[in-house]
Amino acid sequence: MDRNYDKVFLHVDLDAFFASVEQRDNPQYRGKPVIIGGLPEDRRAVVSTASYEARKYGVHSAMPIAQAARLCPNGIYIRGNYHHYSQVSHEIMAIFNDFSPSVLQMSIDEAFIDVTGTQNIWGSPVEAAQKIKDRVKSETGLTVSVGVASTMYVAKIASGFRKPNGLTYIPAGDEEKFMLSLPLEKLWGAGTKTQERLHSAGFRTTRDIHKKSISLLKTIFGESMGSFLYNAVRGNKDMEFGREAKNKSMSEETTFEYDVHDRYTIGSVIMVISKNILWRMHQEKLCSRTCSVKIRYDDFSTVSIQETSEINIANSDDLYERCIRLFEKKYDDKKSIRLIGISVEKLESTSIPQQETLFDFGNKKKSKVEKAIFDMESKNPALKMKKARLLKD
Repeated sequence: MDRNYDKVFLHVDLDAFFASVEQRDNPQYRGKPVIIGGLPEDRRAVVSTASYEARKYGVHSAMPIAQAARLCPNGIYIRGNYHHYSQVSHEIMAIFNDFSPSVLQMSIDEAFIDVTGTQNIWGSPVEAAQKIKDRVKSETGLTVSVGVASTMYVAKIASGFRKPNGLTYIPAGDEEKFMLSLPLEKLWGAGTKTQERLHSAGFRTTRDIHKKSISLLKTIFGESMGSFLYNAVRGNKDMEFGREAKNKSMSEETTFEYDVHDRYTIGSVIMVISKNILWRMHQEKLCSRTCSVKIRYDDFSTVSIQETSEINIANSDDLYERCIRLFEKKYDDKKSIRLIGISVEKLESTSIPQQETLFDFGNKKKSKVEKAIFDMESKNPALKMKKARLLKD
């Protein structure tokens, strides 16, 4: 086993997470196509997660439920219990924290674990990864896929290499060799539009990118995407995710399988992320007055916008409305989106006295109701309560 890592990261991906939780909790769903996000009659709903059985029909995340129903008419369609999924995620993240003091949760269903220097405790990085997989399976009944590498970027790609329930190890020094063995479509971060631009420019393999100078790539694809492509095929050795705000913020992001332009789809994803983050804040008894939105476009350019209010974020509706307002301020509607992210910054304990607002507009009542639902579902995970998004024509 290679022990020459300066750094070693595990990227852990919870396999088809929401659908897998439903299949675990409902044995009659196992082996069947399960689609989370809405019912076929929910005109504007979008797919949040599809089980691997459903993916065989071409169903994928961010797809309109109506389209999924046409592709997979015999699927099991569920609106989803995102609070319950958040609770299960919290249990799994607690397992990760037992293996390293440095766990970076990227979203409800994925995390990086820095296991540098833990060989004397857990064995080799692969042995540590297998122990994590075994514990998640034995304690939750769910499977995870793990990528092991010396860079976060390569570990991220490796985790998706043998899904579901996979484990892929890239030895130190083999990062570039691994990247050059990949087909273009496996280049994480290069979405549908970028793939089209690569093909139209005559690029067919990752080796074709590797042969070009960074200046030429910037000329063809622009400053941001050109730099990204040049570094990506070399393993993105200096790319680390979210280090700067690890202990001061809580964030979640969604990378779409296909570039998205439809505002309703984007809004639906922002609503789900807002809900997930609020449940995590409830669990950890935290509050915040600051939120931010990150938008990554199809050309890989990334923009963000932040806002700090005089009063705390009251509930998931409040966070959603703040984020939608920020999104509309920053969004360039001439571009498609490949990633949307939300974070809450400068987190504080709810035990610290907070400034009261003169005008409440019903937020305090909504917050109490939401907290009551959280408490009820915490005591009884089988309880499934949801709040529907109003349909708009």
